[in-house]
Amino acid sequence: QVQLVESGGGLVQPGGSLRLSCAASGSIFSINTMAWYRQAPGKEREAVAFISSGGSTNYRDSVKGRFTISRDNAKNTVYLQMNSLKPEETAVYYCYATILSRVGVSTTYWGQGTQVTVSL
Repeated sequence: QVQLVESGGGLVQPGGSLRLSCAASGSIFSINTMAWYRQAPGKEREAVAFISSGGSTNYRDSVKGRFTISRDNAKNTVYLQMNSLKPEETAVYYCYATILSRVGVSTTYWGQGTQVTVSL
């Protein structure tokens, strides 16, 4: 069994910053891709940023230059540093990971989500 636990969400003013964390625990042999998605009220879930096991990153265009995804493989943790936040980025942010278990099974997992609210 594997769990992804996010933290770091909250209320921030426009232009402010937040750092999200997501720690994976359980029967883990290795973690391949890790990512952050978000879902605003009434909208579909969208990808925000991806990071490979080797550290290669990809971002959606609207967050390039403001958001940074990183990972600590020793801690099985992925981070999302978000700067210059905008009100329209208010959403529930979800962690995603593709994990190879100790018995050789590859499975995709999602965290429970953490609320980010950008408002005065």
